[in-house]
Amino acid sequence: MFKKQTVTDIDVKGKHVLVRADYNVPLSDGVVVDDYRIKQSLPTLRYLRERGAKIIICSHLGRPNGAPDPKYSLFPVATRLAALLDTPVDFAEDAIGSDTVKQAKALKKGQVLLLENLRFHAEEEQNDATFAGQLAELADVMVQDAFGVVHRAHASTDAVTSHIPAVAGLLLETEVRTITTVMQRPKHPLVAIVGGAKIADKIDILDSFIAKADLVAIGGAMANTFLKASGVAVGESLVDDDELQVAKDILRRADEQSQTRDFSFVLPRDVVVAESLDTPKSTRIVDIASHTVADIESYPKRVPNTATHVASHEKILDIGPFSAAYIAGAIQLAHTVVWNGTMGVTEVQGTQGPVGPFAHGTEMLVEAMLGQLGGAKPFTVVGGGDTVAYVQSRDLTEAFDHVSTGGGASLELMAGRTLPGVAALLDKA
Repeated sequence: MFKKQTVTDIDVKGKHVLVRADYNVPLSDGVVVDDYRIKQSLPTLRYLRERGAKIIICSHLGRPNGAPDPKYSLFPVATRLAALLDTPVDFAEDAIGSDTVKQAKALKKGQVLLLENLRFHAEEEQNDATFAGQLAELADVMVQDAFGVVHRAHASTDAVTSHIPAVAGLLLETEVRTITTVMQRPKHPLVAIVGGAKIADKIDILDSFIAKADLVAIGGAMANTFLKASGVAVGESLVDDDELQVAKDILRRADEQSQTRDFSFVLPRDVVVAESLDTPKSTRIVDIASHTVADIESYPKRVPNTATHVASHEKILDIGPFSAAYIAGAIQLAHTVVWNGTMGVTEVQGTQGPVGPFAHGTEMLVEAMLGQLGGAKPFTVVGGGDTVAYVQSRDLTEAFDHVSTGGGASLELMAGRTLPGVAALLDKA
């Protein structure tokens, strides 16, 4: 149950409503090139418009270092938002100030005003009370709908709630409710697929999954660190040597868990290697020793026609076909899948199609999650910046049950941490 008040709990008719949205979207030559986050804000905005609210939207974009920078202006977002809402969207050239106040006060019911980038003011990330008060001056009530930043205590997520009442938007409610339910009351079997580069960023979420999931599968550069910690030669693969002991500790905790219940912690059995990202012709498959903590005998002793070790000049760039098939099989038996992190270097484009040379492992898991390999389609939650970017690049956003708009926030929530921007909202009666 979502324990905070939402926009549906308050009367917004005729009121000035400050909506904190997450419009941190990619731009190219002054044009929005990925409007997923903008689209996710539309249900809340339409709800407010239909009920006669006067809407002031604030957001950040990029890292302008606390000063105005035309490169990070939200003006292109106003243009795209107007097209998606099918209504004019006014633009304020500053997030605060007398001119912005005049624009906000002049709004009529159902009209929309987008403020310039909050991070053009250093006070935003400093959680400055004065700056928050200037934002609050624009409205009667605030609706927090920027899930991607609620894990940060900034002026527009925390301090502003000391000045005006603040409730959750429809997107924020959906994000928190979905992720919390999956972590606290999942339908088993629960499979967690975790990739990315740094283990340190995901220690808590890994521990949470080790305690709750039925199978945890590791891929991406993170797997290299686990493999090296397990004694596997990884050549010139990306490895965080400072985290080797952390990896060993996690493997130990996973092993302890596997001794008490039916649980598997799966590292790659085979990997795709190349001399570099720029030399795909040097790609080959390497069959490495099995390092699953549990159920080791489920792997065959050898994958046919592969090398047996990673050469000193090679890099691991993807999980191999057998590892992908093994994890895909687990997905096909799962009721719930949480996916955070790709299995390989998915940013490299393919020359023969949409799937790059080091994205085949990820692609097979995607097919399993979408029920395209013959099994039932599990309920799948997708989070993490690179993961969501890959899903969007494949035009599959609508195919998954829930694709989160927040990378860091989703990780924090999955790990069971308190999100400051949610904690600051009004509690339900």
